[in-house]
Amino acid sequence: MTQNFASRHLDDAQWAAVDQAIDGLNTALEPLLVALASEQQRRAVKMGDGSEAFCRQALDVISENIALMPRNFDVDEMRRDLASHDALHARAVRLTRLMEKVHDTDTALGSDAMVAALEGYAFLKAAGKGEGVDALRKLLGKRFDNGPRKVEVAAAAGA
Repeated sequence: MTQNFASRHLDDAQWAAVDQAIDGLNTALEPLLVALASEQQRRAVKMGDGSEAFCRQALDVISENIALMPRNFDVDEMRRDLASHDALHARAVRLTRLMEKVHDTDTALGSDAMVAALEGYAFLKAAGKGEGVDALRKLLGKRFDNGPRKVEVAAAAGA
């Protein structure tokens, strides 16, 4: 093979450990996680980088002036929301980096397999004639039977 981006592989026990770790992560985060309907997501006030500083300053000012706030204003809940946001965001950054590597590895593995399949098919096409693999070669060739390409059709129509 001329390409091998991903040459390390996990065995069944290692994949089972990965699945167990994902299950553990789901179990650990389940009490915190919520699912918002698309309408809720669309209508939710978003906290961006500038808004985050505002929230922190507002918490400080509100905490220092709690007597001015209505009785039903729950400053402790606001404090917990911000603390949980910080903790979750730190994990989200780590998971995002991990998922980028997962996606890159998935792409590399798929590319390696596709390059190997194309190389093998090309070899069978060239050297497999009369070797009892014609039917298998034709079966593999169906992947490329998409009919005439649009460029060929357009050229034929213009001629």
